[in-house]
Amino acid sequence: MEKNLKEFEKRINYNFKKKKLLEKALTHKSYNNENNNEKLEFLGDRVLGLVISQKLLEKYPKEKEGIIDKKFANLVNKKTCSLIAKKIDLKKYILLGSSHKKLEISTNKISSDCLEAIVGAIYLDNGLKSSEKFILSFWEEHLLKSSVTQIDSKTKLQEFSLKKFKELPKYTFFKKTGPQHRPVFKTEVQIPNSKKIIGTGSSKKNAQQNAAFKLLKILNV
Repeated sequence: MEKNLKEFEKRINYNFKKKKLLEKALTHKSYNNENNNEKLEFLGDRVLGLVISQKLLEKYPKEKEGIIDKKFANLVNKKTCSLIAKKIDLKKYILLGSSHKKLEISTNKISSDCLEAIVGAIYLDNGLKSSEKFILSFWEEHLLKSSVTQIDSKTKLQEFSLKKFKELPKYTFFKKTGPQHRPVFKTEVQIPNSKKIIGTGSSKKNAQQNAAFKLLKILNV
């Protein structure tokens, strides 16, 4: 175990003063129901949120809050955490119970949760500066990509409708056509004082985005 911990520390470029914190961060509840990484994950999630929030405000001082929030959600979600976990081969070091070792379907969630636990462990081991250094190092490429993130049409329409009418847009799914392997979904969207606008797409989600885009264009938003 000690050899694995040293190897992992080299991967993340951080040496723990308290090795027990790292061991706990790598321990899933299926391995030890009493002494595991759940609380460290809870803490790490908050530390990650704080660091990423601050960085985004520094990086985009003139950006609207809605777009900052969208970028933030993309940077701290399970998908991004899972990608970073894969980059450092975190799965190799996680202590899992035998019942979970063969469950590939849960691997991404377990890895992303464990990554947040690592953030929490670094924070307890050496404070905010060290955890910030770790986060900015491994989230750097995702932060760079965030500069081209655009707010999607559905979110934009929702923000407009809430601000102007204090109501959410109403989406109504009404038709699915085409062959099974290439379906076409049709959806209607409407906000107060607007006509019903039809959107189409290869999924309900895409149809909603298309309908929102068309309505935004009509409203000149």
